[in-house]
Amino acid sequence: MVAKKMNPEKKVYGTYSNRDFNKPIPEFAFQEEGMAARAAYEMIHEELKLDGTPELNLATFVTTYMEPEAKKLYMENAHKNFIDSFEYPQIKKEETRIVNILSRLFNAPESSNFAGTSTIGSSESIMLALLAHKWNWKSKMQAQKKDISKPNIVFGADTHVVWDKFARYFDVEPRVIPIDSTTMVVNPEKLVKNVDENTIAVGAVLGTTFTGAFNDVKKINSLLEKLKSEKGLDVPIHVDAASAGFITPFIEPDLEWDFRLSHVKSINVSGHKFGLVYPGIGWLLFKDSSDLPDDLVFYVNYLGNDMPTYTLNFSKSAANIAPQYYNIIRLGKSGYRNIADNMMSNARYLADRIAEIPNMEVVSRADHIPVVTFKQKEKGKYSLFDLSAAVRSFGWIVPAYSLPHNAQDTVLMRVVVRESFSRDLADLFLENLKEAMNNLSGSKIKGSGISSRKGHAVS
Repeated sequence: MVAKKMNPEKKVYGTYSNRDFNKPIPEFAFQEEGMAARAAYEMIHEELKLDGTPELNLATFVTTYMEPEAKKLYMENAHKNFIDSFEYPQIKKEETRIVNILSRLFNAPESSNFAGTSTIGSSESIMLALLAHKWNWKSKMQAQKKDISKPNIVFGADTHVVWDKFARYFDVEPRVIPIDSTTMVVNPEKLVKNVDENTIAVGAVLGTTFTGAFNDVKKINSLLEKLKSEKGLDVPIHVDAASAGFITPFIEPDLEWDFRLSHVKSINVSGHKFGLVYPGIGWLLFKDSSDLPDDLVFYVNYLGNDMPTYTLNFSKSAANIAPQYYNIIRLGKSGYRNIADNMMSNARYLADRIAEIPNMEVVSRADHIPVVTFKQKEKGKYSLFDLSAAVRSFGWIVPAYSLPHNAQDTVLMRVVVRESFSRDLADLFLENLKEAMNNLSGSKIKGSGISSRKGHAVS
């Protein structure tokens, strides 16, 4: 979020009348004197009650539940600066264990010298992966004495906004390919058709934000192999598995999307999504350490030892690392599989019930990940934006949004079924959804009227 300048004269008034908080304080300027701890806590605590309830936030992929033992580990390590590996070597060891475990989970060959790092989330992971691919491309072009002034990156309009951010922040031409209006994902042929010798990487998504659908990574890889054979262009694939990386290996182990494919050189996954850890924790994995240029790894010794670092930031809490390792050893493959199966079952139950509602059409029925999207068959008295606002009155947060270019006239609502979303909650949500629809049919309740999606510049 970008915070804006505000009036320093604006005041904050106490929720309760008591001796500790008997006069207003400036809201956007530093006050001269402090207040009692209890008063400060109560003021903030009461204000934050106005936030939505995380368990009823069906918009987010982010974990809202951890077991008590995981929470305990989270708090026990929150005050440790993860970057200080000299002072906190054991937490660094746990990171190394997780990188190895996930690399093997994603079928990195034992013959390769795979590598990786923890990040604050998949956005940082994607930035770092694409930066590495840009560096490798530049080195290759320089070795051939070719122009390096016009790098490009090819990805679909069904990607996360971080792909656009990378292109703009790091001065790379984005070649954004419209989605197919029928499948609602990018067409592999159209994607690879836009590749040339200046392409630093091709992006593929395993579980789009819009519908939860998968790009056909195997097909993209096959087309790139053909391109390499015919024209000598060796272009890597980065797979954004932020949402599916902790689901697909357990419930669709035979699906080829990962390091089994020759052009897949890097993968990101979010620990704070279906990795079942509170935000923010992400993972970036390279098939081989040669895919991560040495020039981008910095070594610093002012924390006590000679420490390699590949991050966009520096300091961060170690709070998320231990719970991630806890989940891995606590659940094992069977535990993650059982949780994924349960989420998928609840999601498909929800999809089937929504399909029974008049004028509602299910678009994605948790085909690969527990995401359900639906739309109106015909325009009625109200829009899905209105319905999104109406269900908010029951506490539910369910987004309505338009799809990217080539399907921008299609408006969907999306429900992400997380571990904490039980069958009982699904029934309650359905009851509230129907009540909201009935209220809208004869009321003046209106939504926010959110405009069509912006952000992607489509080639």
